[in-house]
Amino acid sequence: MIRVGLVDDQHLVRAGLRALLNRAPDIEVVGEAGDGDAAYRLAVTERPDVLLMDVRMPGTDGIEATRRIVADERLTGVRVVVLTTFDTDEYVFEAIRAGASGFLLKDTGPDELRGAVRIVRAGEALLSPAVTRRVMTAVRAGGREPDPARLASLTAREREVLAEVAAGRSNDEIGAVLHISPATARTYVSRLLAKLHARDRSQLVVAAYESGLVRPGSPPGPG
Repeated sequence: MIRVGLVDDQHLVRAGLRALLNRAPDIEVVGEAGDGDAAYRLAVTERPDVLLMDVRMPGTDGIEATRRIVADERLTGVRVVVLTTFDTDEYVFEAIRAGASGFLLKDTGPDELRGAVRIVRAGEALLSPAVTRRVMTAVRAGGREPDPARLASLTAREREVLAEVAAGRSNDEIGAVLHISPATARTYVSRLLAKLHARDRSQLVVAAYESGLVRPGSPPGPG
């Protein structure tokens, strides 16, 4: 079973999410919280596999709660998916920088929502091409100069794999583009996570953009 926690300051929203998720035979909602502080306590006590996190809540917001959860070494198995109605560059970028493994809007369909939970539980980042474009836009708008030195420890092949991760490609897709097996692609991604001190693939996307490896308007790697 995939254990899920729900965080939203509106009871009706949590009830709706619970009803949608409980229809799946492999998903179990194990707890709810109405603010960021309660979300952190929920993560500590229940250790859900996936935490669906609202952004705007009274008191501690979802971004700060995500930072606290990601920073807690006891909670390395908890993956946060930010779920919000606010489709803006600021929230997307800040959620990913805080350590969120995915980003969904509240108008996401039931099947897509349940699929997203499964994807994140499997260790993949929930980053659609639309989300990666917003990250790229936010990096550019932030006025930061690219920092190529951040990738100094990477081999040429690792840079190629990182570019494909930044394009939102899965391990199977990376393998097809670079003519390697999915298992080999997975190994490269694991190396990238270790070398760049990244929690998951979403933070690899940020690293790719902030280092200048991927730039606005440039094709993502050899594919």
